[in-house]
Formats: sequence, C-alpha cells, structure tokens
Amino acid sequence: MKLDKLVGERFKERPVDCVVDSHALMIRGGYIKQVGNGVYSSYTVLRRISAKVERIIKEEMERIDGQEVQFPVVMPAALWEESGRYASVGAELLRFSDRTGAPMVLGMTHEEAAVHLVREYANSYTKYPFMIYQIQTKFRDEARARAGLIRVREFTMKDGYSFHTSQDDLDDYYSKCHHAYKNIFARMGVPQVVSVESDSGMMGGKVAHEFMLLAPAGEDTIVVCDACEYRANMESAERVHKKPQSAENLDELAKIHTAAAKTIPEVCDFLKIPETSLCKAVIFQKEDNAFVVVFIRGDLEINETKLKNFLKEEIKPAIITLESGLSAGYTGPIDLPNRISETTQILFDRSLEGGENLCCGANEDEHHYTGFSVARDFSQKFGEVAFHDFAKVVDGDICPRCGEPEIDLMRGIEVGNIFQLGTKYTQAMQMQYTDQNGELQYPLMGCYGIGVGRLIASICEASHDDYGPIWPKAIAPWQVHLCCVRADDENVKRLADSLYSQLQERNIEVIYDDRPVRPGVMFSDADLLGVPLRVVCSPRNLKENVCEIIARDKSVQQKTPIGQVLEEIENLLC
Repeated sequence: MKLDKLVGERFKERPVDCVVDSHALMIRGGYIKQVGNGVYSSYTVLRRISAKVERIIKEEMERIDGQEVQFPVVMPAALWEESGRYASVGAELLRFSDRTGAPMVLGMTHEEAAVHLVREYANSYTKYPFMIYQIQTKFRDEARARAGLIRVREFTMKDGYSFHTSQDDLDDYYSKCHHAYKNIFARMGVPQVVSVESDSGMMGGKVAHEFMLLAPAGEDTIVVCDACEYRANMESAERVHKKPQSAENLDELAKIHTAAAKTIPEVCDFLKIPETSLCKAVIFQKEDNAFVVVFIRGDLEINETKLKNFLKEEIKPAIITLESGLSAGYTGPIDLPNRISETTQILFDRSLEGGENLCCGANEDEHHYTGFSVARDFSQKFGEVAFHDFAKVVDGDICPRCGEPEIDLMRGIEVGNIFQLGTKYTQAMQMQYTDQNGELQYPLMGCYGIGVGRLIASICEASHDDYGPIWPKAIAPWQVHLCCVRADDENVKRLADSLYSQLQERNIEVIYDDRPVRPGVMFSDADLLGVPLRVVCSPRNLKENVCEIIARDKSVQQKTPIGQVLEEIENLLC
C-alpha cells in the first residue's frame, strides 16, 4: 500500500487530553478517532493490527477444540433476568426499551447468551465437553473511561465458554486454556504478560486468573514474590501476618485526652508512637445501610474486595450518624458492642491477632485509649475474636506460597482473564443434561476472555519510545516501511518502485512512502506507524549502491548492497 493513500492524519503534537502514551501515540499515528466518551472509530492501521491479533487468538482457540460462534450485541432483558444479573449488575449494563416497550440490554458480557445457545443441544452427557467462543463488539457503560483503548465503553473482545460434566474435566480444560493464553501472548511478542491469581468479581466462580501486561501505566497492582512463582492481583492476594511476640509487660489500659488529634498521623505524632501501634477503625455500610466496623493495624489499608467477598454483598464508605453509636475518628473496640445496634457488625483483621499495648479510639470525642490488648480488653468481655484477612498487601510482606518476605508490588494492565464459573449460570438458567445413570445434572462452565483493543493499546504502552510504537513483528500493521527519499530523482524512484513490486511479489507486507516531503516528515511518520523494518532509498545511498535497513527497535542499522536487499529483509523478518 502507498502511504499517500492511507486514510488518517499523522502529526507531531501530543493531544492535551491524553493521560497515557499509548493513547497519545495512537491518536497521533492515525490509529483511532474518538466518537464519544470511551467510543472510538478505528483507522486502517489499527484494523490491520487487530486482524493479526484475532487470527492468533483463533488459531490457539481452535488448537484446544474451540468452536467459533457469534452472540448478539442486543439481548432481551429476560435472558439476564434468568441469571439474576439484570437486577444485580449496576449502571455498567446499558438497559433500554425497544419500540414495543420490551426491556433490552447491550451485551457487556455473554454468559447468558452462551447458555441460551447450547442448553437444548447439550441435553446428554455424550455431548460434553465442548467450548464455544466469539470475537464480538461489546458495550460497558464505564463510569470513568480513560487512557484511550485501555479503558473504554465500546470494545472488541474474544470470550469463550466451556461446558463440562465433572470438576476434573473442567480443571483439565482450564489448564489447557491457561497454556493457550500463554501461547497467544508469546506469539504476539509480549513477554511482559504474566498470569496472576485474581478475584472473580461479578463473573462468579471460585478459581480465576488474570493475564497482566506489566507496565507503569497499569491501573492494577500486582503482587509478585521475587523468591518463587507467586503472582496475584492485589484484590485477591492473601496477606500473611506474622503474629507478634507477647509483650514482656502489659500496659494498663488508660484513657488519654488527645485534643484535636484525630487522624492516624496526628494521633501517632501526639503520642510519639509508630502507626503499627494503632488499632484503627474503618467503617462501611452494607446495601441495607447497616454498619460494618473493621479494626485493623494503623499502618495498613482495607482491601474492599476481600471485605465484600467475606460479607457476600456490596459495601460503601459509611455516613456516620448520631444514632449509630459510632464516634467518627474516635471509634474503638472498648465497650463498642454495648454502644451500637445489634445490626452493626464488628470484624478484626489478622494484623491485630496477638496485638498488645495498642492505642485505639475511646468512642468519645478527643479521647483515645493506650495499653489496649485485644485478648484482655475485648475477648474476655465479648467472646473469642475471629481474625480474618481484610488487609491490602504491602511491599516486603511474607509470600503466602513460599513464606519468604519477598513480596514486591508492580503495576499491570489486565489483557485477559479466565474463570471457573461452576454451575452459577447453568443452574440459574435451568440448563441440564442427563448423565450416565439417567439423572439430570447441571453442567459446569469455564469462561475465557481477551480484550483485543485493550491488548493492542497495552502492547503499545509497554513497547514504544518518544517517537512512536514499536510493534512486534507478529502483529505489526506491515512488515516493511519503504521510504523513497527524493522521489523526484528518477533513479531513486525507479529503484524504490522496483523494490516495492518485488516485496509484494514475495508476499511481504509493505507500506510505501514516495511522497514529495522532507526526510524528517517521512521518518517521523514511519516512527508513528512502528513497522519492524524501514528500508531507505536515497540519492546518497544510491551513489554507494546500497539501501539502508533500520529496525524500528534500533537492533539493526545497516547498509546493504542493492542486490542483496530482498534476501536480507527476508532473513531479518524470520
């Protein structure tokens, strides 16, 4: 293809509203154009990359017997009512009515459609196992669309669903799909992608993994152990607490007037103690507005996903009223059960297990207790405390797998996920099969997703320089960028035209720039397109009877005799 016919402009200035590099480069390079908040049109360059990404995905899915299908973008609300998600999913699900007044939804995910497609077909154990997948446009009414294609509202996604008659069979296929995903990212040339244990969120199920591309711009925090293979998303990472040694002397419990000191730093500064010596209260409200008070060590933060999973319901930061019996900024365990409603739930994080000589709120404005011991001052009065894991992991924590204090926190972008859904959807939607004994059973499901656009943007985020993307060979829009410098020179133009024809004859994808523009403009556009190899024909090179071959990643920069250029290009592309 000739560059002067390529639809889309390329320009030098960084758009002011782009918060991450990939967004800026894809706008500047003529990959995408914003239509609305979180909604983009794709130019030819991006479509060529997407087609290669999708081809690799399809090949790896078919290697594990995946069958391609297509679900509808628009679905009747009744389908989602069967699973219970029409009411349970929040505003992310776009709901509307058609002209007859029937409630409809725009698909943000397709578990319901997958079950609907096969529940009559798969009525016997002889039909199992099988996996169906699609690559489809979806819409999620994202509250904070940002960062170009990394967080959007309309997106293209590959999602697959497998169906099984036993947990062993699901485990086996889950492992195969996990391996297939590793192959997909390896073939695309992105070794920065790692598999991490994750929380299944609204998808349901107990076993889940996310595939994260490690990048500083990532929104997710990844917990990594440097001593072993442990990888987990912050939301699901277990925090291992080392129980402190018993104090040689237990301090007396004493109420202290702390004046205006209210926040953790203020109290610690007032009492001249470290944050690890504080027992702080973090207060939430459930869906019915009942309060939940979680006590945790002063230097740690609550992992709200862990808390939601424990409570099995949504939570929100509390709005504390006079009637609640709670004292904002001064809530502590001492006598708290006597002050609050029976509907208020009191929980303790593991970090307080064995805690002694602590400072805590006195449930009275401008007062705190010192010398607080969980066992002596709470358990003896109100019963044995059950400690749970509610804390976020921090750097240097103990690894829950190998036991070494080697936890490191990194940033990542989620580019794929896999879940074991179990019977969550098949049971809710009454999908059953007859087993070998003639009895009705619910099949188990697995779910496997990859966001195509997000993956491409994430690769750009991880692989670029100040001038543009550096696309891996397997997914680059073209393999060769042929630059004819000084197309008004008849001999240079003849050579470049000949190379263009010969590259096409050898089925080498080439974008040919023979525009009458300055070399700086030509090379700047080439950087923005990020093609692996740049071949330069110019009057200076022609005098030496050579062409310049330059790799976009700077690994190659050489002058090659004209007669050997085609062979050298083929060698470098292998």
